Amino acid sequence: MSHADFQNEIYSGGLSGVRPALPTDLTRLEALAAERLSTEVYAYVAGSAGTAATARANRAAFAKWRLVPRMLRDVSQPELSVTVFGTTMPAPVLLGPVGVQAILHPDGELATARAAAALGVPVVVSTAASRTMEQVAEAAGPRWYQLYWPNDRKLAASFLRRANAAGYTALVVTLDTYRMAWRPGDLDAAHLPFLRGVGVQNFFSDPEFQRSVGGEITDENRSAAMLRWTETFGDPSLTWDDLAWLRKEWTGPIALKGIQHPDDARRAADAGMDGVIVSNHGGRQVDGAVASLDQLPPIVDAVGEELTVLFDSGIRTGADIAKALALGARAVLIGRPYAYGLSLGGESGVRHVLRCLLAELELTLTLSGHRRPSELTRDVLTPVG
Repeated sequence: MSHADFQNEIYSGGLSGVRPALPTDLTRLEALAAERLSTEVYAYVAGSAGTAATARANRAAFAKWRLVPRMLRDVSQPELSVTVFGTTMPAPVLLGPVGVQAILHPDGELATARAAAALGVPVVVSTAASRTMEQVAEAAGPRWYQLYWPNDRKLAASFLRRANAAGYTALVVTLDTYRMAWRPGDLDAAHLPFLRGVGVQNFFSDPEFQRSVGGEITDENRSAAMLRWTETFGDPSLTWDDLAWLRKEWTGPIALKGIQHPDDARRAADAGMDGVIVSNHGGRQVDGAVASLDQLPPIVDAVGEELTVLFDSGIRTGADIAKALALGARAVLIGRPYAYGLSLGGESGVRHVLRCLLAELELTLTLSGHRRPSELTRDVLTPVG
């Protein structure tokens, strides 16, 4: 069964008067989520740093490129599956790490993991998840673990041991969020989920963290635990030299997330990393920064022969995915679209978003004259202007 058959399923349902519960134009989900969610929660998931200039730049970067379809090619049997870091996936798409998902839906990361598992799509589970990594692992299929590297080295090592024991096969290390950026939406609402006890579950359940606050987290020591969380969450003192420790602690593939400059990508290769994720955190960390898609080609040129280059930031459609692949990404990570789907429909909402993306990606490839993601190269694009 091809991913594109999803549209036939939708049209067939229409014959019985059944229409999709959510829009198939995924760019419409944000407005619907804004109506459904509280002001504080919507600000957190949709918000960006400063004036949101970086988030706007991420979207505008996709409009700088146009696909050039080719005709009379045999595209009767498309094959989108790829293998990245030993993980086989039905298409070059992963669900990226999104924290505190319980503020979007009561089932949070469990709903997301179940939806991804049903389709065989890997999920990258955040350190800031609102369920423990072990709980999410029980619901998930293929899974990678995303580390927010704390300044307590014993705690970091404990996180990695737990992730390995729970079957996470690759490590994604987010480099750009060792502290929260200036986000006016959150600040105006005076709302940060972590301080309300959401997104700290991996910390509070960790034996090293518990040891540091005198035992299991209870009402009696919860205030001390929150203070300890604020003290340990990130480590601004990290340098490239610290990657040697990380490489010893995690024997599987490691990808550094937040890379925006070719020189940093080269340093990742020199440090023995396996991949980089070209990302600006969806515009959530630095206002006025360069669009991630603009940085993808020079980073691929710098390290594409040595490292696996992945991409996120700004993807909303299957056509966006095709453009990122054509510019050199081996696979892409999706963020806000599935978060909005979760808020609007729980597990079925996430599954709807994934099926839409996979179907549109397959149709975009085949209607442009390509059967496989590997056939998407820069010569299938033309710049605008």
